[in-house]
Amino acid sequence: MIGMNTLNSTQVWIAIGLTVAGCYLVKLAGLLVPAQTLERPLVQRLAALLPVALLAALTAQQTFATGAHLTLDARAAGVAAAALALVLRAPFLVVVGAAVVVTAGVRALGG
Repeated sequence: MIGMNTLNSTQVWIAIGLTVAGCYLVKLAGLLVPAQTLERPLVQRLAALLPVALLAALTAQQTFATGAHLTLDARAAGVAAAALALVLRAPFLVVVGAAVVVTAGVRALGG
């Protein structure tokens, strides 16, 4: 595996250029999709659900992973507190506050 320490500036700029080109091509591909395809009910349902699924996956990865290892620490307790607040139909700021307080509390206790 290549670490950032082994990349020289030329390789970094090549990676940036490839990323820019890839983003542009994805954007172009989206513009080339026919309108009839985008109007299909299945496509509209998937388009509505995809951001939620990606955000959930990102949250899970950031909460329960450290490198390539599964980790249960204060972050997991914060997510559990937020989930409980959501089940109790608390307002968004209360959900976030509960997660912050519980995470900070567990870390203060040495977790």
